[in-house]
Amino acid sequence: MRRRPGGRAPCSAVPDLAATTQVALVTGAGRGLGREVALGLARDGVRLALLGRTRATLDDAAEECLAAGSPRAVAVAADVTHPDQVVAAVAAVERELGPVDLLVGNAGRREPTAVKPWEIDPDDWWRVVETNLRGVFLLDHAVLPGMVERESGRVLHVGSGMGQRPRQDGGWSAYSVSKAALARLTDTLAAALDGTGVTVLEVSPGLVRTDMTETMWGPADDQPWNPVERMVEAVRRFARGDLDALHGRFVHAAKDDLDALLAAAGSITSRDARTLRLRPYGDDDPLSS
Repeated sequence: MRRRPGGRAPCSAVPDLAATTQVALVTGAGRGLGREVALGLARDGVRLALLGRTRATLDDAAEECLAAGSPRAVAVAADVTHPDQVVAAVAAVERELGPVDLLVGNAGRREPTAVKPWEIDPDDWWRVVETNLRGVFLLDHAVLPGMVERESGRVLHVGSGMGQRPRQDGGWSAYSVSKAALARLTDTLAAALDGTGVTVLEVSPGLVRTDMTETMWGPADDQPWNPVERMVEAVRRFARGDLDALHGRFVHAAKDDLDALLAAAGSITSRDARTLRLRPYGDDDPLSS
């Protein structure tokens, strides 16, 4: 880990965010969505830890965050699928910046091609699940004990609509399976965290153009890309505590009106909506109760 000192004073546009979330740890922060999320938090004066596998891209992102307004930004090189590396990375972040107030589990990958499940190399398939599920769990496992002890903290899982509905052609099965499992991890954690003062949320960015998604659906220029700013704003609002009423739920940053969701939060909770569940075929379905 190498510290990136310097930078401007915190941005004063949203002073309450820097007070609520003083330290944010963003995984997969060297490029793509993670980088944009980190920059959004930097503009609000948050101290940032940027975690990823590639030192050069992390260093560049840290410099950008400092220029954007973060008072401190550190680059942490680690593989999220290795427990020892994750534990060491979190310990280094806490030494450099202090306790983590916000964890954004963004690091992810997909299989090389959208083939049928039986046509892919099993190791390629499993590596996707390891990164998208095990990687998120290992970060949660390292950060949550401190949050629970302090009775304060927020964990955001970057999910996907593909975890809620499979593709009709069966493609990208490892990615879909990992995101469905992530949804179950989210609501399992939510139940365990009730009453602790720690909140967890799953947010899908929708179809945002990144290095990973650019070739998933066909020619890039033909895709209806969603603006990444919607996801960044959702993370910023979660960091401020605006979305705590949606604890354990699934939010689609590109499609959802966040204020409308918050207005319906009571109904969403009482109906156990916005969670990964079987759909009963009728009132007499034995699984409906």
